[in-house]
Amino acid sequence: MTEPHAGGPRARDTAEELQLALGMLVRRLRAAAGDGVSLSQMSVLKRLERLGPSTASELARAEQIRPQSVIATVNSLQAEGHVARSPHPTDGRQQLIALTDEGRALVRRRREEGHGRIAELITERLGPAEQRLLAEAVPLLRRLAEN
Repeated sequence: MTEPHAGGPRARDTAEELQLALGMLVRRLRAAAGDGVSLSQMSVLKRLERLGPSTASELARAEQIRPQSVIATVNSLQAEGHVARSPHPTDGRQQLIALTDEGRALVRRRREEGHGRIAELITERLGPAEQRLLAEAVPLLRRLAEN
């Protein structure tokens, strides 16, 4: 038996169901967080945690979005005290954006809460065989998400 090609009905059905399921899971986690931080804001905060202080153009490249979008996100994060800007040490035209202690604490809290909530859902709703199957699927989902 041959597998359907990438555009086949089975792949499209799987894609639709996966998108719906992931969307529902993300909405559930966001609602549980209740801190008013959007996905795009959280993504920038997590990126700054990984990269360290960065310029808006570096963040835009890493996030694969327009610099104007990053600037709007950074402006809102700065207004909330989650990031701070400082002069770039070698390029006077640019500024470095870095996490504040408050931003770092938010990332840490969100990560712990998110991981904890997902772990609860996994243990509450999935049996041992399903948990193993899900663990085996994670690398495949990661491959889909990577560039």
